Amino acid sequence: MGNAVSSLLAFIVAISVLVAVHEYGHYIIGRWSGMKVLRFSIGFGKPIWKHVGAGEDRTEYCISAIPLGGYVRFLDSREGAVDPQDKGRAFDQRPIPARIAVLLAGPFFNFLFAIFAYWMLFVYGVPTVKPAIGEVEPGSYAAEAGLESGDRIVAVGDTATADWESALVAMLDRMTDDGRVPLRLEDANGSQRSVIIDVGNDKTRLTEPGLLFDGLGFHPWQAPVMIADTQSDGRAAAAGLMAGDRLISIDGEKIQYASDVSAAVAPRPEESLRIEYERNGRIFTKDIVVAADVQNGETRGLLGVTVSADWGDLAYMRKYGVIESISHATARMWSSTLFTVRMLGRMVTGDVSIKNISGPINIAQFAGASAQAGVSNFLGFLAIVSISLGVLNLLPVPVLDGGQIVYQLVEWVKGSPMSERAQLFGQQIGIFALLLLMSFAFYNDIANMIG
Repeated sequence: MGNAVSSLLAFIVAISVLVAVHEYGHYIIGRWSGMKVLRFSIGFGKPIWKHVGAGEDRTEYCISAIPLGGYVRFLDSREGAVDPQDKGRAFDQRPIPARIAVLLAGPFFNFLFAIFAYWMLFVYGVPTVKPAIGEVEPGSYAAEAGLESGDRIVAVGDTATADWESALVAMLDRMTDDGRVPLRLEDANGSQRSVIIDVGNDKTRLTEPGLLFDGLGFHPWQAPVMIADTQSDGRAAAAGLMAGDRLISIDGEKIQYASDVSAAVAPRPEESLRIEYERNGRIFTKDIVVAADVQNGETRGLLGVTVSADWGDLAYMRKYGVIESISHATARMWSSTLFTVRMLGRMVTGDVSIKNISGPINIAQFAGASAQAGVSNFLGFLAIVSISLGVLNLLPVPVLDGGQIVYQLVEWVKGSPMSERAQLFGQQIGIFALLLLMSFAFYNDIANMIG
């Protein structure tokens, strides 16, 4: 219940921030273009807060009851008579280039926000892990290509890969193009070699959420979980475990992450657990009765160790100066935007699974998880969603900004607005397309919830 509430709150915050940014782009460029703004609303439906601005425009600024979007309402002569003193200030009475600028401003501000978010991340510092190969499944695509545990991915094709994010983006891009993923690998001795993972016609299936690594047959290398310290009076120390021991499993459950230790021990106070660990290259097992620790009326199992993951030189903090971060943030936004556009195009051609279309439930879960993981993760999530929002709004669908831009271009070319019948037909097609997209998104959300 708590996770659901936190996910919902994170989702509302994310949507509100990104919609405010998007609509502010329309609003401020409209104001600069001489248009009269009647209302600026975050959310739809009945306003729960309203403020009327000063000046002759008397713009209404609202927060409305349904936090799933927002809008800017301009004065428009197509919706009613315009007062003589406002003549020429209605949206449809301004020059077509000004109207197009206003429509472009919303997506443009989403891209600007992504640059700002990435800039903050680069200034603050982004924890980064170099792309190294962990376990390789025998008989898999990866094994047939010659990948080995411990190899580091130096490049995918011509794209250098300094971290897992850039490696994954490049791998997906190449795989969905022709089903082949060319890799430049470096082994533990520093020797490099080139391999090609060829998945052929299986590429679409492998783009389904969560299937890439299992489908290719390898997983990212995980740092071994080590005992950093033991409590002198703890059960682990009494059993002979020492700092520097590598934890392999607890009661048969493999330990991959530091969090796996508390997850295995906390629910089982005063129970005997079999601990498998490695010391100086030798494997040992010990049966340890877990201590009971009572805090705030809750009893939890306690082993009496502090653990950490030893990443060695594979983990580092990527951080740039205030000025230098601008160019890196801009490049990151641009590459993410191009990748988003390519993936959308390949969904249309069937090269990428439509199961990647996420609805509000999945987005809320991602928002909640990223918010709980920290400010940096939430900022990265906001940047990605902001880019997606910008790209989607530029699609030539009549009810979106991109479709409205098409209407303005047609009017510019023919010298008069499109007929109401043509505009209505276009809007009907646009609504149908959006409903179809939303249906896929909700279906995917429900399918993910039920496994």
